[in-house]
Amino acid sequence: MMALVQRVRRAQVVVDGATVGKIEQGLLVLVCAEQGDTEAQGDKLLAKLLKLRIFSDAEGKMNRSVQDLDGAGQHGGLLIVSQFTLAADTSGGNRPSFKGAAAPDEGRRLYDYFVAQARTVHPIVQTGIFAADMQVELVNDGPVTIPMRVASAV
Repeated sequence: MMALVQRVRRAQVVVDGATVGKIEQGLLVLVCAEQGDTEAQGDKLLAKLLKLRIFSDAEGKMNRSVQDLDGAGQHGGLLIVSQFTLAADTSGGNRPSFKGAAAPDEGRRLYDYFVAQARTVHPIVQTGIFAADMQVELVNDGPVTIPMRVASAV
C-alpha cells in the first residue's frame, strides 16, 4: 500500500461543484492500494502516517506529528483521497500502465477499511469519493511532500 503525504495549511475535495471533504492544517493523504495488499498493510501505513513527524516545533524543527501540532495535543486534519494513479508504471513508454493497482473492488474495500481505521484513532478525518472525478485543492505547507510505501510481509 502506498501514499503520497502532503503537509497542508488547508485542503479540500470538490465533486460536481460540491465540497465533499475539507480540512484546515493537517495532512492530505493520497492513498493507493496495490495488487496483493491487505488490511495489515493499511494498518501499518496508518500507524506510520499518524506518527510521521513533519510539523514544526517551537524551534522550527520537524518534531511534531499530525496528532500533536502544538505540543499540547492539538490534532491536525486528515484528508484521505483514493488515487490509483500512484501505481503508474511509466517504464514501457509514454502511456502509463496501472496494472500494479488493486482491482477496483479490492481497491475500494481497502480504501474504505483504511478510512474506517483512521476514524477510530484520529478525530478529524475527511475524504474524497472513491472513483469519482475529484478536484483536489490544497495549500502545500513548506512545501512538504513525502511518498510512503508499506510492503507486504511476504
